[in-house]
Amino acid sequence: MEWKTRVTELLGCKYPILEGGLSAFGYPELAAAVSNAGGHGTITAGAYHTPEQLRMGIRKYHELSKEPFSVNISITHCKDEKGMLRVVLEEDVPVLETAVYLSDDFGRQAHEAGRKWIHKVATLKHALHAQEAGADAIIMVGLEGIGKKNIEQLTTMTTLLWAKKFIHVPLIISGGIGDAAGFLGALAMGADGIMMGTRFMATKECIVAEKHKLNMIKMKPDNLQLKHRCLNTPDPQAYNELIKLREQGMPMQEWIPKATALFLKDDKWKSRAYLGPEESGEELEMSSTLWSEAVAFIDDIPTCKELIERIVTGAEKLLDSYDFLVSWKNKSLIKE
Repeated sequence: MEWKTRVTELLGCKYPILEGGLSAFGYPELAAAVSNAGGHGTITAGAYHTPEQLRMGIRKYHELSKEPFSVNISITHCKDEKGMLRVVLEEDVPVLETAVYLSDDFGRQAHEAGRKWIHKVATLKHALHAQEAGADAIIMVGLEGIGKKNIEQLTTMTTLLWAKKFIHVPLIISGGIGDAAGFLGALAMGADGIMMGTRFMATKECIVAEKHKLNMIKMKPDNLQLKHRCLNTPDPQAYNELIKLREQGMPMQEWIPKATALFLKDDKWKSRAYLGPEESGEELEMSSTLWSEAVAFIDDIPTCKELIERIVTGAEKLLDSYDFLVSWKNKSLIKE
């Protein structure tokens, strides 16, 4: 069947399945594998230390794929984000994805350059702001996902159902999704597409070390440490302390790593400083354990093509197997 949604029309992909911005792992090889398989791949600017390195990554993508893709810029969370934006606008990048912080100006520049702009948020409040600012689509991440947690953040299902009342642009949902049922369920509840981060980490094309991928297979979604990191919002007292550091003038490049650590329930968040993957093997090791509740659906390490085909064909089989849907469809045809 044809999986045509507002997201496939907007992004030019075959299936409404997006690759999440994977911090230290969002390189062109993985993005190209996702796009070539019918999804929408993403290169992460934060995986690079300089704009010129990102430029080389974008050009590498074009050697590997002719399909549309995005570049993710997490505002204030990658080195020289303005330089990264300049490279995105100078190179052949059809879609800019922003996240973390207010990015109205980035979106405006993307539109002026004839590019599409999608913004990723954790709360309805920020989604509404992005919609008003002109974002072409919005990605919302529920608590089941991984990354920066907001004290107002809700679970994935509640986030989606609530947001659908107010968000009129294409809406992409993320957070603990990794199989055919989750994909189909998200669309049935009103999403125009899904975004998967953790599930794409456990694929052959991702640079995550094999031992970490195998650990993802072993990890259970009810693991207490994983549940605590994913399903609990930051401690309000610590959050207020973090905000005071910013109000007192701490530079963003110093503040954001501490914020990220706090949102990921790191007790040592006050001492955290940015170290990219090329500077610290320990940081790369730590990042590879930042998984979402999507580990519930990781039983093997397929290629991106195998994974996407499995999700799509599985969803189609589910549709055909639901007797009440088949019965309703047949009755509708008879009435016609």
